[in-house]
Amino acid sequence: MVSVTTELLERLRAAGVRDVLGDNTSRAAYSSDASLYRVLPEAVVRPRDRDEVLATLAVCRDLGVPITSRGGGTSCAGNAVGAGVIMDFSRHMGQVLSVDAEARRAIVQPGTVHATLQKQALAAGLRYGPDPSSHSRCTIGGMIGNDACGNRALGYGKTSDNLLGVELVTASGDVLRTREGDARADVIAASSVWAGLDEVAGRHLGTIRTELGRFKRQVSGYAAQRLLPENGFDVTRLFAGSEGTLGIVTEAEVALIAEPSHRLLVVLGFPDIATAGSAAVEQLPFGPVAVEGLDRRIIDVLTRRRGPDAVPPLPRGDGWLLVELTGDDPGEVQARAEALCAAADAVEARIVNDPKEAASIWRVREDGAGLSSRSPRERPAHAGWEDAAVPPDKLGPYLRDFDELLLQHDLTGLPYGHFGDGCLHIRIDFPLDAPGGLAAFGSFLGESAALVASYGGSVSGEHGDGRARSGLLKHMYSSAALDMFAEIKHHFDPDNLLNPGVLVDPAAPTEDVRVALAKPVRVPLALAYEGDGGDFSQAVHRCTGVGRCRADSTATGGVMCPSYLATGEEKDSTRGRARVLQEMVNGSLVQGFSAPEVHEALDLCLSCKGCLSDCPTGIDMASYKAEVLHQTYRKKIRPRSHYALGQLPRWVRAGSRVPKVVNAMFEVGEKFSAAKKLAGVDPRRSIPPLATETFRRWARSNGVGTYGDPIPGGRVGVLLVIDTFTDHFSPEVAQAAVRVLRSAGYEPQITERNGCCGLTWISTGQLDAARKILGSHLDDLLGAAEAGMPIVGLEPSCTAVLRSDSLELTPGDRAEKVAHATKTLAELLQDTPDWKPPSLNGTRVIAQPHCHHHAVMSWSPDAELLRQAGADVRRLGGCCGLAGNFGVELGHHDVSVKVAEHQLLPALRDEPDAVLLADGFSCRTQADDLLDRQGVHLAQLLDPQRD
Repeated sequence: MVSVTTELLERLRAAGVRDVLGDNTSRAAYSSDASLYRVLPEAVVRPRDRDEVLATLAVCRDLGVPITSRGGGTSCAGNAVGAGVIMDFSRHMGQVLSVDAEARRAIVQPGTVHATLQKQALAAGLRYGPDPSSHSRCTIGGMIGNDACGNRALGYGKTSDNLLGVELVTASGDVLRTREGDARADVIAASSVWAGLDEVAGRHLGTIRTELGRFKRQVSGYAAQRLLPENGFDVTRLFAGSEGTLGIVTEAEVALIAEPSHRLLVVLGFPDIATAGSAAVEQLPFGPVAVEGLDRRIIDVLTRRRGPDAVPPLPRGDGWLLVELTGDDPGEVQARAEALCAAADAVEARIVNDPKEAASIWRVREDGAGLSSRSPRERPAHAGWEDAAVPPDKLGPYLRDFDELLLQHDLTGLPYGHFGDGCLHIRIDFPLDAPGGLAAFGSFLGESAALVASYGGSVSGEHGDGRARSGLLKHMYSSAALDMFAEIKHHFDPDNLLNPGVLVDPAAPTEDVRVALAKPVRVPLALAYEGDGGDFSQAVHRCTGVGRCRADSTATGGVMCPSYLATGEEKDSTRGRARVLQEMVNGSLVQGFSAPEVHEALDLCLSCKGCLSDCPTGIDMASYKAEVLHQTYRKKIRPRSHYALGQLPRWVRAGSRVPKVVNAMFEVGEKFSAAKKLAGVDPRRSIPPLATETFRRWARSNGVGTYGDPIPGGRVGVLLVIDTFTDHFSPEVAQAAVRVLRSAGYEPQITERNGCCGLTWISTGQLDAARKILGSHLDDLLGAAEAGMPIVGLEPSCTAVLRSDSLELTPGDRAEKVAHATKTLAELLQDTPDWKPPSLNGTRVIAQPHCHHHAVMSWSPDAELLRQAGADVRRLGGCCGLAGNFGVELGHHDVSVKVAEHQLLPALRDEPDAVLLADGFSCRTQADDLLDRQGVHLAQLLDPQRD
C-alpha cells in the first residue's frame, strides 16, 4: 500500500510542482517556526509561481491534505507550522515586481523579505511603513497574515493600513483580486465569493460594531469590521490578520510613503516599566512615529552576556521610552524633542543626536525577542504569551497587574514593546519541562487572557493568534463573535484545508508544545553546557526560531550564517540545524547523534561561531557540531579528513623536520590529487608550504626567551602563544609581533614546550583527544596567568579556544584564569599607556576579521587601533569561506567559494591595490588560493620594520 506521504510527493511532482521536499531533514527543519509549537509536515512545497500554488491546492484538495503558508517562519504564535504541506514562499516567490514612485505603490510576491522591499523603496526616496523587529528576514506575505506592525506603526500604521490590493487563491482554486477603494456594489458583483461574504457580515452587524475594531492593536480574530458598510466593504484588508486560513496570497500591492529627511531619538528614563507605560500616551501629542518601551531586566541580561559596552549610555531609571520624532526640518524636530523632554515627567531625558548611537539603542530593542529567550533567573524563556495589547491609556495599570500575576505564578520575563500602541512583548520562563509544567502554562494563559479582557484588550497585538492564542479568544469575544469567525472561515474554506486549527476550531494552546516533548540529554557529554544546566537538549532549545540567521547582516559586520547565505536552504541555517537537533532530542523522527538527518543538517556548518555572537539567543552551533561528531565517532572509524585535517598539527610537526621535501611533494600538481582525495581533501585546494625556518627556531637566535627567564629592566613580560599555524606556516607574523611588542615596551616570551589548543581536534569532534591536548597547553600557560602576565594570541581561532572553548571543554579554575589573561594583540596595545600606533595615513585597508575573532573577542579594539593610526579601513562582514578544515574537505569546495564570493572576493577585485588585513591563517589562505592575493596580519601592518 502506498503511503499518504509517498502518494502526495508523487502527485505534486506529477502536477508540475518543481521544488518539493519530503525528506526527514527538511520535515524536521520546517517542524517549527519562532513559536513553542512543533508539528511535523508531510512535505514542503516551495512554489515558483501562482500556477504551482494552484497545482498544489488541487492535489491537496483531492487527497484531503491541509496546507499552511509560510514566509520567513518568524511567527511567534505557531501560525506557520502545520501537518500536511508547508508552502514556503520565501525560496522562489520573493520578488519586488514593481515600484511606482509617482503613485507611491509597490507590487510584491508574498515571499518578498521586508528589507528587500525597503531597500528598493528607499532608493526611490520612499519607504514601506510597517517595520517589525524581524524586518531583515520576515516576508510581506507573513506580515499580511499576521497584520504585523513594528516599532513605527504608531506613525505608519499596521500592515493592513498599508495594504492596497491582493491576488489570492482560495481553497477551491478560485483566483480573486481585490483593490482598495472598489465600491461595495462592484465587489459583490465581481464574484459569488464576495456576495456570500456580504451575507455573512450582514447577519452579524451588531456583533461586529460592538466587539471589533475597538482600538488599533486589536488584531485577534478576523478583521470583520472591514466589512461594515460604513467601512466600504473592504475585503482587501479583511485578509490582513487572517493567518492564511481564508486564502493564499500570491501577490500584494502595498503603499509606500515619503521618507522623512530627519530622524531624532529621545530616550526617557522612568523609575520602572509600569511608570513608563503610563507615560507613553503623554508623548503622543508631540507626533512621534514610535514610542517603544524597554525594561531594566533586558538591559541587565544584555550587559551580562556581552559586556558593559553592549548598550550605549541610557538616562537614569529602570524603565525607558524610546521616542522617535521625524520631519523634514531638523530645527523643528530638535525643538519638538526639547519640548517633549521638558514636558516629560521622567527621571532623566536624553536626546540622541548621533545616528550610530541611536541605531545601537534601536538594535537592543529589535533584538528583544532573542535576548529575552533567557529569563532574569537565567532559565529558558518562551513565547506563547508575548503579544497582548490594551488601549494605550490603560497600559500602566495593566503592566502592574501583569507583574503581580507573574509573581503569583513564580514566573519572570523581560518586558518590552510598542507602548505608544499599548502592546506588550515578553518571554516568560514557563517550566514546560517540569512535571505539571504544561498544566501550569495553560492556567497562566487563561488568567492572563482574562486579565487582558478585563482591560478591554486583545490577546494578540500583532503576532497573530495562531496555535498559541486561538484557544483564548473565548476570553475576549462572545459566542456570537466566535460563531461569526467560524462562518467566515467555512465560507472561504469549507473543507478546512487552509491552516486548520488556527482562529477557528483550535486545539488547546498546551497541545504540540515543542519544549515539553523534549527529553534531557545530560550524560555522557564531552562539553559542559554550564549555561544550560549541563543539558544538550536545553542548549539546542536556545533557538527560539526568530530567524536572525536567515538575514544578511554581513554589510554591518555580521557573520551568521554563511552557509545559508550561500545555499538559501532552511536546513543550512542555524535555525534549521537547531530544529533538526531538537527533533533528535525528541527522538520520534530523528533518532540519535549518528542519524543521517543530523549529519546532513550539520554538513555545511562552517563552525564559524558567528551564531555565538550574532544570534540573540546565544546558539553555539560550532560546539553542537563538535559534540555530534564526538558522540557519533567516539571509539569508531572516522571520516578520512578527521585524521588528515583534524590532526593536522601532528602531521605538520612531523613534516617540519624536512620542510623542503614536503613542499616539493605538494608541488607535483595533478599527481598529488589522488593523495588529496585519499586524505579527504578536495583536489582543487592547494597546500600551503611549510616554512623552512619555524618561528621557534628564529626565536632562539633572536633573543626571545622562554617563560620564567629574567625580563630585561624597564620592560613588561608578555607570553606569546605560538600556535601551529603561526610557527610552521606564517612565522613572519610572530616575528613582526615580537618587534611590535618590543616597540611598545614589552618583552615577549614563549612557552618552553610546543603547545597546541587542539582546535582542529575540536572542530572535527575528537573531543577526548582535544581535552588532553588543550589541558597540557593550559598547564603551560597557567603560570603566566597566575603571575598576572598578559597572554597574547596571534591566531584568532586559537585565541578563541583559550577564551571560550576551553571553559566548556576543560571547565574549572585553570581554564578561567587563562581565559581571563588571554588577549589579542589589539586588546593589549589598546590598554598600553603612552603607546601610539605607527602612522598608516594614506593606507587603504580591506579588513577581513576572522569569524572567531568577531564572535568571541570582538574586533572593535582592532578597528579603534586602525582608526587611531589613520588607516582608511573597509571592514568586511561574513566568513572567508575556508573556515579551518571546512573549505578544504571534499564536498565543501563549491560552498566555500560561494561564501567567499559574498564579501571577500568582490571587495578584493574592487580594490586591487588595497592591503588585505586578515589575522586568520584560513582567511589569508582563502584569498591566496582563490585570487592569488596576499594578506597580512595586524602585527605585520604595525611592524616598525614594515616597508
